[in-house]
Amino acid sequence: MEITPLLWGITIAVIVGLLAFDYIFHVRKAHLPTIREAAIWSAIYVGIALLFGLMFFAVGDTGHAVEYYAGYITEKALSVDNLFVFLVIMASFKVPREFQQKVLLFGITFALISRTIFILLGAAIIEAWSDVFYIFGIALLLIAGQQLKGEMTGDKEGKDEADNIMVRLARKVLPAADHYDGDKLFTRIDGRRLLTPMLLVMVAIGATDLLFAFDSIPAIFGLTQEPYIVFTATAFSLMGLRQLYFLIDGLLDRLVYLSYGLAAILGFIGVKLILHALHENNLPFINEGENVPVVEIPTTLSLLVIVVILAITVVLSLVSPKGKALRALQNAERYAYRYSRAVENPDLTDLDREQAAYLMDTWTRKAEEEVSPKFRDELLEHKDKYSDIIRTAHETRLADARAHGRQAGLSEQIVEQRGPTV
Repeated sequence: MEITPLLWGITIAVIVGLLAFDYIFHVRKAHLPTIREAAIWSAIYVGIALLFGLMFFAVGDTGHAVEYYAGYITEKALSVDNLFVFLVIMASFKVPREFQQKVLLFGITFALISRTIFILLGAAIIEAWSDVFYIFGIALLLIAGQQLKGEMTGDKEGKDEADNIMVRLARKVLPAADHYDGDKLFTRIDGRRLLTPMLLVMVAIGATDLLFAFDSIPAIFGLTQEPYIVFTATAFSLMGLRQLYFLIDGLLDRLVYLSYGLAAILGFIGVKLILHALHENNLPFINEGENVPVVEIPTTLSLLVIVVILAITVVLSLVSPKGKALRALQNAERYAYRYSRAVENPDLTDLDREQAAYLMDTWTRKAEEEVSPKFRDELLEHKDKYSDIIRTAHETRLADARAHGRQAGLSEQIVEQRGPTV
C-alpha cells in the first residue's frame, strides 16, 4: 500500500476531528462519566483502531497490517501504564473527580503532539544513520532492567521522584491560587490574575509525558520503520484512553504485574532492535563494518509474543493472592461508600438498601478476614480515608439496625474497634 500525502492528510484530519469531538461533546462541560458511557466510547475507539488495521489487509498489505497491530497493542499497554503516573500527579494536585476528564484529555493531546515530533525526528535520524538502532535497543534493555529492578526490590522512588520533581517545578515556576475555580485555568483573587491548580496539573502532566516518549518511540520503531504506521499506531493507542480510565478504574490497580509484563515486552523489542542493527551493521568496529549474519525476529512473531506476554500478565495479576487482596480492599471501600450514598437517597427502595448493605458486609468481611497483614500494609496507601469511609458506613448501618430492632454483628464489630483492621 502506497503511503501518499493525501492519506497522511486524511488520517491527521480524522484524528484531529476525533479529539475535537471528544472535547466539545464530552469534556467541555465537566461531569463524571457513567460506566455505560465509558464502556460505549471505549468500545467505539478500540473498534475504530482495529478497523483501521483491516484497511491494510483489504488492499493486500499484510506486512503493514501486522506491524500496525503489533505497534498498537504495545503502545496501548504503555499508555495504560502511563495512567498510573497521571493518577499520582492528579492526586498530588487533588483534582476533583469531575475535572479529571479534562486533565486526561489534555495529557492525551499533548502526548500526541509531542510524540509526533519525536516520530518525525526518529524517522529522520534512522534515514541518516541506520546504526541508531543499537542505541534504541540498548536504551530499551536499560529501561526494562530498571523497571524490573524497581518491581523486584519494591523501590519505585525513581519514577515517583520524577513525577514529584515535575509537580514541584510547576508549583515553583508558576505561582497560582490554592483552590480550584471550577475547571477554569485562570482566576482572579483580590484583583490579581492567577493560575489555578487546573492549569498547573496540566503543565505537570505535559512535562512528565515527555519522559514517556523515551521508551514509547524506540519501542514502536523496533516493530516498524514506516513513519505512517508509527504515527497511526501511537495516535490510536492514545485515543479513547480517557474513557478507558473511567471504565477500568480500580482494575488498573489490580494489574499488579503489569510492570513485569511491560519490562518483558520492552526487553524483547530491545533484543529485536539490536539483532536488526547487527543485520544492517555499518559500524567499523563490529565485524569490520560488514553485516552480521544473525537471525532477525519477524514482526508476526513479535505480535504473537507481545499478545501472549500481556495475556499472561493480566491473568496472573487478577488471580494472584496480591491481586485478590487488592480487590477485596477496594471493594470494601467502594461498597461502604455506596451504602452511605444509598441511605441518603430517598428514591431507593428498602430492597435496594438491603442489597447495598449485603455487598458492604460481604466485602468488608473479605477485607477483614481474608487479606493478610502483609498485603494490607503494602496495598493500603490511604489508610485513614479507607478506615473513615468504612467506619462511617457501618456506624450508619448499626444505628439503622438498632432503630428497627435488627442485628448487625459485623457493623457492631467495626464500630467497637473504631474502624476496620488496617
